[in-house]
Amino acid sequence: MSNSTSVTGNEKKKTKGKRSPCSPSRVLHIRQITDGVTGAEVVSLGLPFGKVTNILMLRGKGQAFLEMASLDAAVSMVNYYTFATPLLHNQPVYIQYSNYKELRTDNQHNQARPQPAPQCVNAVQHGNLGITSALAAEGGVLPSNGSVLRIVVENVFCPVTLDILYQIFSKFGLVLKIVMFHKNNQFQALLQYADAVNAYCAKMSLDGHCIYAGCCTLHIDFSKLTNLTVKYNNDKSRDFTRTDLPFGDGQRNVETSLPTPFGPSVLPVPGALGPLMVTTSATPGHMTIPGIPGNSVLLVSNLNPEAITPYGLFILFGVYGDVHRVKIMFKKRGIALVQMADATQAQLAINYLNGQRLYGRVMHATLSKYQTIQLPREGQEDKGLTKDYSNSPLHRFKNPCSKNFQNIFPPSATLHLSNIPPSVTVDDLKNLFTSKGSTVKGFKFFQKDCKMALIQLGSVEEAVHALIELHNHDFGENQHLRVSFSKSSI
Repeated sequence: MSNSTSVTGNEKKKTKGKRSPCSPSRVLHIRQITDGVTGAEVVSLGLPFGKVTNILMLRGKGQAFLEMASLDAAVSMVNYYTFATPLLHNQPVYIQYSNYKELRTDNQHNQARPQPAPQCVNAVQHGNLGITSALAAEGGVLPSNGSVLRIVVENVFCPVTLDILYQIFSKFGLVLKIVMFHKNNQFQALLQYADAVNAYCAKMSLDGHCIYAGCCTLHIDFSKLTNLTVKYNNDKSRDFTRTDLPFGDGQRNVETSLPTPFGPSVLPVPGALGPLMVTTSATPGHMTIPGIPGNSVLLVSNLNPEAITPYGLFILFGVYGDVHRVKIMFKKRGIALVQMADATQAQLAINYLNGQRLYGRVMHATLSKYQTIQLPREGQEDKGLTKDYSNSPLHRFKNPCSKNFQNIFPPSATLHLSNIPPSVTVDDLKNLFTSKGSTVKGFKFFQKDCKMALIQLGSVEEAVHALIELHNHDFGENQHLRVSFSKSSI
């Protein structure tokens, strides 16, 4: 570990102003940590994204500094948790970049000292299972709950397969066996690790998170079982230590150490989407999706060919990510391709916009077989149906610290307006929306900030149309209206 700036009050004053609060750093500042949270639990937040090298707990202040081994891992972690606020002891904590480039581990008199992080991740990367003393560092609790996890998945609106569970949980160690079943109207699974430390790290890191954005929430606890015995290797159960097991007839019986066996059926789920989980090889600012690596192109169908434009799709899909290209099919104007900045944003757009009414039709959005949208060759007839927005100034998510990451909501009848000039009145805004065919049901300015307001329209579809029409509306003097969907109502 190189000796660099330690986190002290004096150094903080020296550093302040030299680095933007939003400038990415390997060191992350974590706030609002409740009493009783251990260092190992804080470290568990970072493990899905890469190796954690140091931790400094400021217990009296409810804060911590976490140092990742690479900048890429830190950026991926911050970007992910802007979509899904992490919980420790059922309380939200908040993560941002620190002003410090790294933490010192040499002792500073009269000051808190960073500790080498409890390296659960070593068990994953190096097969080193002799890490119990490191886990105890900074108050870490030694796992004594065994190596079998019980996983309950709620809001199963997208596929959860055995292979998806294996890809997600194998990030934390060697997975030996998985059994999936349907019990008490819930999708459940039992998963056995080679070591209890791996199970502990996986539970701490994944409990409460979603496999996909907005659905398939994981609830994880330790099973009373000490070992799983699997009879068949198929799509509902698998023993990864044995290749000789038969596939079975689909009516397999799973033997466990509990007296009553679990039911064999698995909850059917619609669609064929890829899981939204971070890998440690994620590039800066991006997450990769197992099964559909890099697939960021959407196929959007059942569009109204009389009303739809590339710009309209750019603005609407731009609520959920940065749209790079749009192509409306030349011979089938009711079908379009939309290319997002990355696969994560493509998944978000599908989750929020598939099934949404647009210009009188129910729009369908799914992943395309294409990896990119080709621009028309010079001289090729296109009639303006293919547009490149790669360098558009209207992208909402260019800045990795943008508040837009925290304000992604499904389409709603209430719109959030911002960047309103002081000269614009309530009547001005109401008339503006009415002129675009909207029915204004309610309106209010924010008390603390008159640049922002909420406007409630007659329906969700009206609000979608208004957002397309009025986002970036020019009030003059280079002042442009910003429009997004709100989770609030008036």
